[in-house]
Amino acid sequence: MRKARRLLGHSFRAWSSVRMVSSGMARRDLLASKVALVTASTDGIGLAIARRLAQDGAHVIVSSRKQQNVDRTVAALQGEGLSVTGTVCHVGKAEDRERLVATALKLHGGIDILVSNAAVNPFFGNLMDVTEAVWDKILDINVKAPFLLIKAVVPEMEKRGGGSVVIVSSIAAYSPLPGLGPYNVSKTALLGLSKNLATELAPKNIRVNCLAPGLIKTNFSQVLWMDEAREESLKEAMRIRRMGKPEECAGIVSFLCSEDASYITGETVVVGGGTPSRL
Repeated sequence: MRKARRLLGHSFRAWSSVRMVSSGMARRDLLASKVALVTASTDGIGLAIARRLAQDGAHVIVSSRKQQNVDRTVAALQGEGLSVTGTVCHVGKAEDRERLVATALKLHGGIDILVSNAAVNPFFGNLMDVTEAVWDKILDINVKAPFLLIKAVVPEMEKRGGGSVVIVSSIAAYSPLPGLGPYNVSKTALLGLSKNLATELAPKNIRVNCLAPGLIKTNFSQVLWMDEAREESLKEAMRIRRMGKPEECAGIVSFLCSEDASYITGETVVVGGGTPSRL
């Protein structure tokens, strides 16, 4: 009987540890002393990722196109005891990309992690109505700018002996969202970009992976969920019949940037509540 009680005690303590880790109550510093850049990180998924990377030990540089948003986010995250600084960065502007990299080097001496999250979607409607100017803007910001920023950080990652890049794509890369044709195409392109970069950068010990969020409730995605009928229609494609939260994307990114994922590159992790995800 005494032996049985001891076994039950061990089992209870083990189960309690699992629960604490999964709930975030106890967490290893997976990213201790790593330096991370996160674009478009003052709201939504980007903010959740920045917070989680910092909670896991990283020094995080947040960025946004507007100074007031950067200031607000830095103050909030520093108020939580996290190592976070920030700078303005419009990823489509070369001078802003350069300043983002320079900020990390000045403050922390290097770069270990890049999370490319910035994206635009200035169009909603039929694909055949899209103008050349809309195509140019979406492809410039959603596809070309991530590549150029990655190109800028690779030499700095090399100096550190390697690094990790996570490109934020979307479930729209696999299952086109209605009315968002150019955006859908740009997110599919990011899957190919990550595959190509993963191959080229592997010899430099730099891993490149993708995150493909599903229907996550953010200001950016509100065009899809403000209309209740449209939201319900989208939920029908999910096995988990609800919208996701930004925080449900963040832990996956932290994992992909950590040594726990040291043998993972060129992959896309879908966080979409069971939405079909095959090209």
